[in-house]
Amino acid sequence: MQEKMLVAFKTYLKQQNTPLSDEQIRLIGAAAIAKTVQRKEILLQEGEVCRYKIFIAKGFLRTYRTGADGSEHVLQFSTELSWTTDGESYANRCPSAYNIDALEDSQLLMWSKDGFDALFDQIPALRTFSEQLISRNLHFSRNRLYKTISSTPAEMYEDFAKTYPGLLARVPLRMVASYLGVSVKTLNRIRQAQLPVK
Repeated sequence: MQEKMLVAFKTYLKQQNTPLSDEQIRLIGAAAIAKTVQRKEILLQEGEVCRYKIFIAKGFLRTYRTGADGSEHVLQFSTELSWTTDGESYANRCPSAYNIDALEDSQLLMWSKDGFDALFDQIPALRTFSEQLISRNLHFSRNRLYKTISSTPAEMYEDFAKTYPGLLARVPLRMVASYLGVSVKTLNRIRQAQLPVK
């Protein structure tokens, strides 16, 4: 199983056009903890310190926060061949305000902060790639925030469908509504309006 995860990781890094050599990729992979998690399994709970940077070789995770009324607010969906973590908790070793759980059975590669920092010292190109990833994620987050405050619910839904093709079949509607910041009723109305007229 771990071998399949490492193959997926190597394929991903090659697709990103990183300057990492096969040997460097092998070293990075060797430093990871391979973990298989079941659907609904919690990887990070609010109040805990986020100890790992996570690469999803297969499966699907979400990052969310629970409101005072118990409602869930989805901040991020992380599909296969992507990364997730709570950056602030991970970097500063402070309690997280977020939860991360599996929406499907998932296969993960996980690196502790000390382990990943040691790799930075060994492989400077990994630090460069990591900084590019952080910059890209920040850009994506800002764009998402802008769209949330400037777009109609229908425009946000269309953007979600384009950004995450195929995801609508994998995610409960209430989670999509939570991610978009609209009610399930509003989302149902948008979806009905987009159905082709017979």
